[in-house]
Amino acid sequence: MNENGVAAAYGGGPLPDAGMAGPVLAYSSIRAWIVEGRLRPGERLIEARIAAELKLSRTPVREAVRMLAADGLVVTERNRGAVVRSLGRQDVLDLYELRARLESYAAELAASRAAAGDIAAIDDGIRDFGRAIRRRDLDHLERTRLIGEANRRVHAAIIAASGHARLAHLLSSAVDAPLVFEALHEFTNNELARSNLFHQLIRDTIAKGEPVRAAQLMHEHIMQGRDRILRSLDA
Repeated sequence: MNENGVAAAYGGGPLPDAGMAGPVLAYSSIRAWIVEGRLRPGERLIEARIAAELKLSRTPVREAVRMLAADGLVVTERNRGAVVRSLGRQDVLDLYELRARLESYAAELAASRAAAGDIAAIDDGIRDFGRAIRRRDLDHLERTRLIGEANRRVHAAIIAASGHARLAHLLSSAVDAPLVFEALHEFTNNELARSNLFHQLIRDTIAKGEPVRAAQLMHEHIMQGRDRILRSLDA
């Protein structure tokens, strides 16, 4: 599977550092700002301002914006230029339904194909998710980053266990990273604990070779995130 693709989809992985090449640094930085909500939907991407903050020329920033447009995170509007894309209620419903169907299929396949190493990788992510939600020494953003990375690893391990490379590729574009991060950021502690309980239940059904139940649990788990986003939209 494409581990980097799944990492990008879920908004996980380390934040960029100053040693990265210009376009990569610009892309990683702007993407992180969009995923984490520093750049909000509908907000213009002003190349000169971003370049100054990142201490880069405008050329790598312009290239990064093109890459983000290809990812679907940025759109070009007449008389405004590049802006962070906005999603309406129907967009959220469509994205989550697609993701739920694809990832449920991944869980179903994993229940028939997972090896011991796959189960161990899922266990590692579940353990770190539990540790992250118990952290009280971090601010909310840093804690959500930790939770998000552990969540990415759980889902990436399940997708890897499916043994379906094409499905992994499809999921890398079907999972909307800003929505995933927003849901994790908005979840209460009880909702986060429930999310990790679903991880454990899905893991157990995969380990026991119960494909139908694994798919059902994954679908319900992903709808939990959808419902959190819809409540925020309605508010």
